[in-house]
Amino acid sequence: MMIDPPIDKLIKKAPCRYALVVAITKRTKELLSMDAGELEASNMKAVSYAAQEFYENKIRIVQ
Repeated sequence: MMIDPPIDKLIKKAPCRYALVVAITKRTKELLSMDAGELEASNMKAVSYAAQEFYENKIRIVQ
């Protein structure tokens, strides 16, 4: 279960739930396909890391 960042705060940053899921899924796949040293250093799962990046505005949804 994902606790940080809270899902209710993530939803407010996205235009809709579907866009949020697609953006986080796409970033998760990118993280898993490349050799991400920062992912290993953070000791987080790829989905949590992608959600954290979205929450911190490091990635954004382009429409």
